[in-house]
Amino acid sequence: MTDDIDLKRSDLYINRELSLLEFNGRVLAQALDERLPLLERLRFLCIFSTNLDEFFEIRVARLQELQALGSAQAGPDQLGPTELLHAIGARVHEQVDIQYRILNDTLLPALAGQGIHFVARGDWSPEQADWVREFFDHELAPMLSPMGLDPAHPFPRVLNKSLNFIVALSGMDAFGRRSGNAVVQAPRSLPRIIPLPHAPAGQHQFVFLSSVIHAHVGALFPGMEVKGCYQFRVTRNSDLFVDEEEADDLLRAVEGELQSRRYGDAVRLEVADTCPQGMTDYLLAQVGLEPIDLFRVNGPVNLNRLLAVCDLPERPDLRFAPFSPGLPAALGPSGSIFAAIAKGDVLLHHPFQSFLPVVEFVQQAASDPDVLAIKQTLYRTGEASVIADALVAAARAGKEVTVVVELRARFDEEANIALANRLQEAGAHVVYGVVGYKTHAKMSLVVRREGRALRHYAHLGTGNYHPRTSRLYTDYGLFTCQPAVVEDVQRVFLQLTSLGVVGRFEHLLESPFTLHDALLGKIEREAGHARAGRPARIVIKLNALVEPRSIQALYAASQAGVEVDLIVRGMCALRPGVPGVSERIRVRSVVGRFLEHTRVFYFQNGSEAEVYCGSADWAERNFFRRVEVCFPILDEALRTRVTDELMLYLADNQQAWELLADGAYRRVEHGAAAPVSAQQTLLERLGV
Repeated sequence: MTDDIDLKRSDLYINRELSLLEFNGRVLAQALDERLPLLERLRFLCIFSTNLDEFFEIRVARLQELQALGSAQAGPDQLGPTELLHAIGARVHEQVDIQYRILNDTLLPALAGQGIHFVARGDWSPEQADWVREFFDHELAPMLSPMGLDPAHPFPRVLNKSLNFIVALSGMDAFGRRSGNAVVQAPRSLPRIIPLPHAPAGQHQFVFLSSVIHAHVGALFPGMEVKGCYQFRVTRNSDLFVDEEEADDLLRAVEGELQSRRYGDAVRLEVADTCPQGMTDYLLAQVGLEPIDLFRVNGPVNLNRLLAVCDLPERPDLRFAPFSPGLPAALGPSGSIFAAIAKGDVLLHHPFQSFLPVVEFVQQAASDPDVLAIKQTLYRTGEASVIADALVAAARAGKEVTVVVELRARFDEEANIALANRLQEAGAHVVYGVVGYKTHAKMSLVVRREGRALRHYAHLGTGNYHPRTSRLYTDYGLFTCQPAVVEDVQRVFLQLTSLGVVGRFEHLLESPFTLHDALLGKIEREAGHARAGRPARIVIKLNALVEPRSIQALYAASQAGVEVDLIVRGMCALRPGVPGVSERIRVRSVVGRFLEHTRVFYFQNGSEAEVYCGSADWAERNFFRRVEVCFPILDEALRTRVTDELMLYLADNQQAWELLADGAYRRVEHGAAAPVSAQQTLLERLGV
């Protein structure tokens, strides 16, 4: 009997960290996809590097801390820190080897075939060598401070992810002592990719900064002989620790922690594969790491700096074709956005549809004399945010502006501190969310006087108020003025600012209060339909599915007869296709031109289907340690549209990967069927 199966059994769960590594492996696989433009393949290679950096800075760092404390803490898969770190090390070493083989054996030759050359030191022409020497002497050498190592010059605490060189020297130094090792740190202000002048027409020629330093490092140590020079890079723990219960001022506490991020404990050492074993042992000892933390690489130690080449303006033929996002007919080319929303809900699907209406929503509110108040959550906004500009203008115009700025948005803390200060200087009311709970909800509320009444207009989204990422991430945004919904939004803001108890909402589901239980209830409702012999189906699209009780509920629904389709971009701890447990559950991941970021939850519910969108993935932090908002799509036409778009992702056979019961992913092939790309279809359907 399936009822006898223990749904908490460890073999029913895939480790979340290893699952995240497999997502990054799917990103890396894009670099080998010959259907993609060449520079976009290079971009995916760089994104793999950036993702891996963050994986070590946050996730590996946390596991190493647990290991150092002797913790046996384990997730539902029951892998402890030590066992998991060894599994991560083995998998990442495989992936990094693949990454550099792709670079050296596939992408660099293909780029050379397109006239984009990275010229190695041994291939410099006399003219190029002369130019490089001039560049070194006049642009680089004055900024370098080589450091010979002795008791008075100990090994430096190099910056997180900075480019460095360990140099082996022989001979006598200026004080008559036998020289040993030295460290050269490359300034962060210098580009890692340097264009060579006078390239032939139609050609691009580059040299790596590391090659320039290698070629002329001897000039930094006059009177001594350089026996070897090897690049290395140290990745450090970058997770901020702020004791919120003890902090009197959260802004100041976060500010104080930001500097420590650059010099946290080392978690990874990357070195050139030509570095002798004795030298790598020395580096490991100096940074306090073990051999498992060492990665030898056949090329630059920081491949994400190759992103500088991906946007060559002269080679649009090697990139994705540009696109123009569309606008819903309800909004039209111009006019009052409030008048449009008053006629009915408006749904945007970015980047296929423009983010401009979201910007105009705040800008029109700032300039409209009938608007009395604006309330906004900000998690990530990017630099020079036009939405932030509009909020500042509104505050200076005397409107009541309240902004919930999440200071602890990882790697955006410094920008958010500056934003909070700027808003406060303009006269806005700024709060930093709730102690112990990150505010991750995406909401904007406008209060407008219309005749003798006040009317509320809201925007609710699955993504950040960030115009640049709105061109790169897929997200939904809903405009509404439905009284019950906007009243719920108003009460969420009241809760965030007053910290008062506001009771239950009519439509919104909110973490850490109602969202988790509500979703479990909806899953069980589908199971009840299935047990009664009625059609039952669940389709979930999100970035991560790792929360154990949610997974157990989906397993139980599958056992009851519910058909479950999961579109999970990244981490997925659920194991599909297990006999007696998850035979009716299918999991796929879509990796394409745009980063899939929408969170959509569909429940068939007999003949009364429900569709929710929201800011939350299904993880412990989203359900229990964040303020998240999930909102229903109440308009029938819009609900049908979102459902149809979900089905399009389930039909994708160009950019989709299927998760197998053993935890591996297999690319979905279209075979004899017509090729379907969800992202391309939506570009054609919704774009201009």
